[in-house]
Amino acid sequence: MNIKTFIRKIIHKYLYHVDGARAARFLGVKIGNQCRLIHCTFSSEPYLVEIGNHVSATRTHFETHDGGIWVFREQHPDWDKIAPIKIGNNVYIGEGCIILPGVHIGNNVIVGARSVVTKNIPDNSVVVGSPARVLKSIDEYFDKVQHSVYPTKQLSSSQKKEYYSQLFLQK
Repeated sequence: MNIKTFIRKIIHKYLYHVDGARAARFLGVKIGNQCRLIHCTFSSEPYLVEIGNHVSATRTHFETHDGGIWVFREQHPDWDKIAPIKIGNNVYIGEGCIILPGVHIGNNVIVGARSVVTKNIPDNSVVVGSPARVLKSIDEYFDKVQHSVYPTKQLSSSQKKEYYSQLFLQK
């Protein structure tokens, strides 16, 4: 490993823990505004990943190549199966998901935790599973959750603790 590669690895490791979106940009991922990437990883072609605006992902792996080609390596030593990944705007990707090569996730999409996304996901969808399948529309999800949310997003940690303690812990 040359010194330039070594320094890049150190910088990436630091950024990975401090600012995931910045670390991904450092690797060559195209990322929009207001993105939150927490402990996400990218395969050997991060420059083939494009992430839109207002995307949140935690411990998600973006895989741009199909390693299954390995079994054909002796007959076809120079084969690669590689395809870009594109994530739209306003997307939430739950913890531990895997996004496979060639996938396009549309706008306004929720991907449930631990899902494996093998095919394109249309706009305004909620998907879950392995392989990920459309469960409902974003409007159906909104109708379901709107009656069970709390106005605490802008509160401090101590204010949230007080609010939820009064709500759930008082008898």
